[in-house]
Amino acid sequence: MTRALVLGGGGVAGIAWETGLLHGLSESGVDILGADRFIGTSAGSTVAAQITSGTALAELFRRQVDPALQTPEIAANVDAEAIAEMFGAAVSAATDARDARRRIGELALATQTVPESERLKVIEARLPVHEWPAVPLRIVAVEATTGDERVFTVESGVSLVDAVAASCAVPGTWPPVTIGGRRYIDGGVRSMENADLAAGCDRVLVLRVTEVPGNTDLDDQVAALRRDGAEVLVIAPDATAIEAIGPNLLDPSVREAAARAGYDQAVRAAAEVAALWE
Repeated sequence: MTRALVLGGGGVAGIAWETGLLHGLSESGVDILGADRFIGTSAGSTVAAQITSGTALAELFRRQVDPALQTPEIAANVDAEAIAEMFGAAVSAATDARDARRRIGELALATQTVPESERLKVIEARLPVHEWPAVPLRIVAVEATTGDERVFTVESGVSLVDAVAASCAVPGTWPPVTIGGRRYIDGGVRSMENADLAAGCDRVLVLRVTEVPGNTDLDDQVAALRRDGAEVLVIAPDATAIEAIGPNLLDPSVREAAARAGYDQAVRAAAEVAALWE
């Protein structure tokens, strides 16, 4: 039996919620770090790199809930309606999904943001270890100029920091990341979870931080995994966690509340996850 852990995107709030949830599951006796494959997108790429670094989940949780241990973040005021409008315009004018991603990449490249070097320092501080782990880790990004997906692994020859930064490069908010002369944007432009990359695994646990209105890609991916014989469980924030996370997923001030809400939710969900995982 092979197991995959899929960690979806959702900003610094999503990082906190996912970390709290995973710590709560571990404390409840579910060996979530025993996965055979880790798939991270955007915020989920950060969490995937953190939990496979050898750093204890308890320590990662403390770094979310203790203000003295929290890593420095750049505050971002996200206009969700403006971003949705931008994405909607790109999609409506596109000939296919790849073209839509390319159009979003064009917008990202044209947007004035903080310097790329400044953003990379944030990602470096988030990651306890800057080397790729020994376990299979897949990190998803999108090439801005072509719309092509890119799945980074240890075999890619790309630094872990650059791979995570690329996957976290939210269009219109953070700068595209330069790797090998190419510019990359958030893997969530392809899919917020990219659960299809778990194909071939028998058990798949998906953490879904947020649902993009009108975007059914995860439903389709889960259906395909199940047709191939996989058992799949999707966990999203419950009502308490949604309130803790708040409307701005990029707000660093919610990290403690979101992490604690994730932990509490995990205690309630542990039996269901254990039934899938074990």
